[in-house]
Amino acid sequence: MGTYENPDYSLLGEDHVRRYRETDGEVGYDWNGAPSLLLTTTGRQSGEPRTQPLIFARDGDDLLVVASVGGGPKHPAWYLNLTADPSAEVQVRADRFHVTARTATPEEKPRLWKIVNEGWPNYDVYQTRTDRDIPVVILSPVRP
Repeated sequence: MGTYENPDYSLLGEDHVRRYRETDGEVGYDWNGAPSLLLTTTGRQSGEPRTQPLIFARDGDDLLVVASVGGGPKHPAWYLNLTADPSAEVQVRADRFHVTARTATPEEKPRLWKIVNEGWPNYDVYQTRTDRDIPVVILSPVRP
């Protein structure tokens, strides 16, 4: 298993999703020393469920994910899906629950950016690779 400094990319994409689901996160929750979750959004064009493994951090009851794409020039599809429909499902280990997503405001972002960088310091590096402001997304559990 790698670390944020030297990531192990052997568990990615659909394989990561499949192994995470099969094992309730026993395989895939700890990804290169950082916790990961599965985020299922609704495709903004297809209307189909789309699941992505993402590193996350916690802020109270909320979960934080970063729309970084490694500092790529465009926002990731999952983020665009959430901007079209903020309702999503999350799996953290064996727990599955519904969330409502929103992008951190400019006032909130500095505090939340520190939290996400504690778990994955590469986010600071990713921001240097792009002119786009990398969003921090707040996933708030929906209470029944």
